[in-house]
Amino acid sequence: MDVSLEQSAWREQPLRLDGETIFAIGDVHGCDGQLATLLDTFSKLAAERPARLIFLGDLICRGPSSVGALGLWADRSLEARFTRVHRVTGNHDQLLMLSISGGSAAQAAYDRWMGIDGETFVDEVRRVTGRLDAPLTRELVREATGEQVLARLDGLECHLRIGNTIFVHGGIDPSLTPETALAAPFTEFGGNHWAWINEPFLKWRGGFGGVIVVHGHTPPERHRKISGYPDPHVFQHDRLSLDGGSAKTGIVAAAQFEDGRYRLFKATAD
Repeated sequence: MDVSLEQSAWREQPLRLDGETIFAIGDVHGCDGQLATLLDTFSKLAAERPARLIFLGDLICRGPSSVGALGLWADRSLEARFTRVHRVTGNHDQLLMLSISGGSAAQAAYDRWMGIDGETFVDEVRRVTGRLDAPLTRELVREATGEQVLARLDGLECHLRIGNTIFVHGGIDPSLTPETALAAPFTEFGGNHWAWINEPFLKWRGGFGGVIVVHGHTPPERHRKISGYPDPHVFQHDRLSLDGGSAKTGIVAAAQFEDGRYRLFKATAD
């Protein structure tokens, strides 16, 4: 598969990132070719100027290879190429981990996940292992993806704040302070949870207590219907979406952030 890369000009934005350069990658959803292109590009840029790398979640489901995307995401060499690597959880990643946890929420999480294309991941790990009728378990995921991937999944972060900017998968409930909204536990899902929120976050025009929010989760077509923004991939009302629609559009969106400015990158399957 060929992948093209589009890069925007720098755009001004009052980002305060303590002098750091940060690369953030939005929803991948199994589009491993686009992810590979972005990681190669960002690795070369980070060799010129040290930078952090942040994944905003939803590595899995829907696209051509969730297992391939997870392998790139978990690669040990990323820690050598970037000053820090942060793997924020998306709602799909969250439901996977809850489903295989054996905890009280496991069945409810699995049932919810199957309603939003979770079966595409389950079918893939079954094919990879050759165990076509196997139930979804930690052992099946380990066999399909490897110990390193499972260890990274166990260490998923809920969100990250650097300077005045919060990186989170879904968004922030505007009826709460950012601190309260982001304190919702990993074991909860749906509604206005930070990994799931849509309308209340995207319709809000009143800011987020002085912070800027970089997020994924809501693909462009749905984002436009909710927010009314013609282009979700520019900062508007203190938020920026990096969900390019991935498996549906073929676009994995990402961005480079520095103090006072940012630029977009879109890797597209040709």
